[in-house]
Amino acid sequence: MLHSEQPHILVIDDDERIRTLVTRYLWKNEFVSMGAANAAEGKEILKNFEVDLIVADVMMPGQSGFEFTDELRSRHDKTPVILLTALGEVENRIEGLEKGADDYLAKPFDPKELVLRIKALLRRVPKKTEVKMVHIGPYWFDMDQGILSRNEDGTDHILLTELETRLLSSLLKTPNDSVSREVLAERCGMSGTERAIDVQVTRLRKKLEEDPANPRLLKTVRGKGYMLRVI
Repeated sequence: MLHSEQPHILVIDDDERIRTLVTRYLWKNEFVSMGAANAAEGKEILKNFEVDLIVADVMMPGQSGFEFTDELRSRHDKTPVILLTALGEVENRIEGLEKGADDYLAKPFDPKELVLRIKALLRRVPKKTEVKMVHIGPYWFDMDQGILSRNEDGTDHILLTELETRLLSSLLKTPNDSVSREVLAERCGMSGTERAIDVQVTRLRKKLEEDPANPRLLKTVRGKGYMLRVI
């Protein structure tokens, strides 16, 4: 699980274009955002991350946004949920609210309006301050302390350099999503060529991967950069 001062938002939408647009816009508005293509993927992310609010599409393959919200509330999870849908009828909005959604936004929508609704909802709930460990494959990473461990209590440390710690923290800002070398360099406070990021990725892989030549966690995304898988 992970938490920090910036609100963490999970966006679940099977439309990659909308999902990418929303997550990037949220980042620009000082939210930590992560995306999932369906409810199942969203639930896997929630096993490893604590979020402040969830934005979920209603019409998705597999479990719908209605069903996802209903399941969330059946577990007594009170995380605020905003449902997105192309269905604008009153009965659909009522159904979403009956399932436990906190707000409802019909597509197409202005991202600015979504941000305003998110801020309004977050003002109603107590701010979370707890910091938890992030689960990455067989490892645990303390985002607050910058410590990578082989166990959840953080006692069996894996030594990371300062740059490796920055790189891992930077990749965890957008888990399961590609990040360009340029963005990673900026987040890590590194100057120089893209080759410098490649070198640090190679070093970090040697500590994360069983087989660094065939990485399972820290993946290269052709033409886009790198991605850290946490599910």
